[in-house]
Amino acid sequence: MTVHFIGAGPGAADLITVRGRDLIRRSPVVLYAGSLVPPEIVAEAGAEAPEGARVIDTAPMTLDEIIAEMKSAIEAGDDVARVHSGDPALYGAIAEQMRKLDGLGIAYDVTPGVPSYAAAAAAIGCELTLPDVCQTIVLTRTSVRSSGMPAGEDLGTLGQSGATMAIHLSVNNLAWVVRELTPHYGADCPVVVAYRVSWPDEKIIRGTLGDIRDRVKAAGISRTALILVGRVLGARDFDDSRLYAADHHHVLRPAKSTKSKKG
Repeated sequence: MTVHFIGAGPGAADLITVRGRDLIRRSPVVLYAGSLVPPEIVAEAGAEAPEGARVIDTAPMTLDEIIAEMKSAIEAGDDVARVHSGDPALYGAIAEQMRKLDGLGIAYDVTPGVPSYAAAAAAIGCELTLPDVCQTIVLTRTSVRSSGMPAGEDLGTLGQSGATMAIHLSVNNLAWVVRELTPHYGADCPVVVAYRVSWPDEKIIRGTLGDIRDRVKAAGISRTALILVGRVLGARDFDDSRLYAADHHHVLRPAKSTKSKKG
C-alpha cells in the first residue's frame, strides 16, 4: 500500500495530470488541502474519487492528525491519495509528511503538478525567459509569521541578479517586495499579481513596482496571489531565439551542403 502525494495544479480541475487524476480515482482514501484544492478534483460527486471513498479536507488538521489518517488507511490495506495544490515540490509541506512516513516504514511516491507560476505565465501569455532579457527565474517568498527566510535569501540579495521573480505567499508583504526590489529593477519594472489563477474568479492585476500596491489594494486582493516581477513581462523588443534560426544547425537539422554537384 502506498501514499501518493499528488500535485493538483493551480486550480482548474482539468489542469491536474492524467496520472494524478487516475491515482485519485483508484484510492479508497483521499486527503486534500481544501483551502487551495478545488472540490471538483476530489469530490465523489465529481466522480474523481471512487464511490464510497473516504474524502477528507485536511485544512483544519494538524500534521499528526494527517499522518494518523494515512497510517490507519495503510493498515486497512488502502492506498491514500494526498492531494496538494500546484506542484508539491514548491511550498507543499510534504517533506515533513514524508519524514514521518519514513519513520513508520510507509511507502510513498510523488506525482508532480502544474505550478502556479507556470499557470500565471500562461494566463498572461508570457514567456518568462527571453533571449538577452532574462534567462533565469527565481522562485521565492518573503518572511511571514509561520516561517522565516534563511540568511542570504532576502529579496534584496536575490534581486541583484535581475532575474524574473516569482514570489509566492507574499501579497500581504507587497510593500516590502516593492521596497526591496525597486533599487534593482527600477520603479518602471513590470509587475503582475495573479490572484487564484485558473480558478473561475481569477484576477490578473498588471502594473509596475511604482504603482502595483495601489492597483492591488483597489482590487481588494489580500491572499492566494502570486507576484511576478521582471522585464520579460513587458518586453517586446527582443531577439528571436537561435533555436529556429535558418543558419543554426544541430543534430536534427544538419547544415545544408553548399558544394556544387559535379556533372
